[in-house]
Amino acid sequence: MKEAATVNHHYLLPFFIEALLLFNIENVLKILERVNNRFVEPIVTTISRKQTPFHVLISCLLSLRTKDQTTREASRRLFTIANNPQEILKISTPELEKLIYPVGFYRTKAVKIKEICSELIKTYKCRVPDEIDELLKLNGVGRKTANLVVTLGYKKPGICVDTHVHRITNRWGYVKTKNPYETEFALREKLPPEHWLTINDLLVTYGQNVCVPVSPKCTVCPVQKYCKKVGVMRHR
Repeated sequence: MKEAATVNHHYLLPFFIEALLLFNIENVLKILERVNNRFVEPIVTTISRKQTPFHVLISCLLSLRTKDQTTREASRRLFTIANNPQEILKISTPELEKLIYPVGFYRTKAVKIKEICSELIKTYKCRVPDEIDELLKLNGVGRKTANLVVTLGYKKPGICVDTHVHRITNRWGYVKTKNPYETEFALREKLPPEHWLTINDLLVTYGQNVCVPVSPKCTVCPVQKYCKKVGVMRHR
């Protein structure tokens, strides 16, 4: 009579562990929702809670290549004086530059903002479009800004991908893309729709405070066990 073959289950342990730690976007985003409460939310998100899609559009334009606190202060100064396209056009370009200084490329942004306000009045009867393709027709508006206006301003489906969303989703190994444009469409294919509106807020906050571009704070990261650390050469 043959003896029953014994199975050594120890060699299977790494596979069981790997299965447990497979990237689960639902778990990761739930964890970030909890831990992000201790950080200050992005200024454009704050504005969207109380203001109009026009305010979201302008504050987003100001935020490009600009630190959040600088955007916060510039938005407050501008919106104290002007709250719609007509009021902004009444401001001279030098005065507008002064109001939004020191946001990045403030002189260029002052010109672009006035051009956009003119187009909103001329083509859209002062109403900010609620479709990405229409927003992209405005000179100076790219996909990041268009998606942010649609999602935060109108609460319509869209995925806003900035450098934080692109960097972190690739660092996790959730997507494998070369630029934010590719990342947006990869996420549209993969990310559950219920997370489309919130992923930008979560990852911008997380990316500014923990998963920073250089030497991320992996030792204090609440989701580091899920992360493949793609491209991370050094961490804290």
